Amino acid sequence: MNQKNLFGHPIGLFVLFFTEMWERFSYYGMRALLVLYMTQHLIQAAQTDTWVFGFAPLQTGLQGLFGPLSTQALASQIYGLYTGLVYFTPLFGGILADRVLGPRKCVIVGCVLMAIGHFLMAAEAFFLLALLFLILGNGCFKPNISAQVGSLYAPGDPRRDGAFTIFYMGINLGAFFSPLICGTLGQRYGWHYGFGAAGVGMLLGLLVYLFGQKYLGADQFVKPAAELIKPEPLTTKEWQALGGLMALAVLNILFWAVYEQQGNTLQLFAEHNTDWHILGWEMPSTWFQSLNPAFIFLLVPLLDRVSRYRAGQGRQSSSVGKMAFGSILLGASFLVLIFAVSGVQSTEKISFLWLALCTLIYTLGELYLSPVGLSLVSKVSPPRLVGMLMGMWFLSTFFGNYLSGYIGSFYEQMPRQDFFLLLAAMGGATGLAIWAFKPLLKRVVGSD
Repeated sequence: MNQKNLFGHPIGLFVLFFTEMWERFSYYGMRALLVLYMTQHLIQAAQTDTWVFGFAPLQTGLQGLFGPLSTQALASQIYGLYTGLVYFTPLFGGILADRVLGPRKCVIVGCVLMAIGHFLMAAEAFFLLALLFLILGNGCFKPNISAQVGSLYAPGDPRRDGAFTIFYMGINLGAFFSPLICGTLGQRYGWHYGFGAAGVGMLLGLLVYLFGQKYLGADQFVKPAAELIKPEPLTTKEWQALGGLMALAVLNILFWAVYEQQGNTLQLFAEHNTDWHILGWEMPSTWFQSLNPAFIFLLVPLLDRVSRYRAGQGRQSSSVGKMAFGSILLGASFLVLIFAVSGVQSTEKISFLWLALCTLIYTLGELYLSPVGLSLVSKVSPPRLVGMLMGMWFLSTFFGNYLSGYIGSFYEQMPRQDFFLLLAAMGGATGLAIWAFKPLLKRVVGSD
């Protein structure tokens, strides 16, 4: 492997950084438009004069399960299925890389599949087929691009944690710019321009990855049989730790069910109930989805300094306590919207600053829960089960994303205040339930 460095890290890190940045650009650019596209165009066209592959059976199946669905409720269900499956297929993408193709080929296959999916969005008839390509492509890409970051560093290399922080910034850089570009093109010039821009972003990511191959670590395949860990029965303490993590994973479902409303019902609220004028100019409503990654850039350095200060004072918060606080913040963020819409007619619009404040608070909640949860799983899991339990944790994200679609189907049926109160209650209750597990985890695994 070429060991050339850039800013103190292997050049391969920046190859992976820009590959991930463009992939996230394509994903979040498409997601910014998805619910608006379905509610304002696709579903009505499919129900009237446009044939959409697989749409009729899907609609029949969903209505057979949940009863008659309005356009918005059907769009919410499809959104939940799509975003949920995006977190389900990486389980199989990791196996495919480990046993058949290796991480590099899997990433290339994933990029190609996702690019095809984005460009298929240009034709209404292939909408569901496009989502299928995106789901399968993400399954190949997501677990294997991250794994290659670690392969650039020798065991014990102190730069490893910093490398993942840099890589995480790439994710949010792509997520920040994509609604500004894809969202604006889609809303102002035509849906397919926005989806096409997402496809171009995916192709750029593929090109970066292909041209940067020589800077990446050695490809990893199946471990020799001698290296495989022989299964051993779990101890009582390990069973207790496993039970605690499973309970937290269930609660993690509720967190993501509320959090993922930002791409679903909150985008609809931003479109129809929020005033985006500033100094006489109107911003596209999809710019709302750039607020979350922008706040992440602002908050991560601040939270890092706070964490270091508290650790220096001997007052470092526990991992489970942080997760509980993050969930409570998620619930509290919707109290802002409850206050903002109080006494406001359904046809009136509130200032985008209220939505920005809500986003700031739930972004802070995300930073207290998401990375801390992953770290806790790695610390608490029995060493021979870390991979499986990480998969279980991501599987909870799958269920959470689908549940977000189901909850969103009630958006039109409830007054805005009641719907936001439901989200606030779910977030707050999740936080309190997580806090209840703090003594148990500390006792059974000796971990904070």
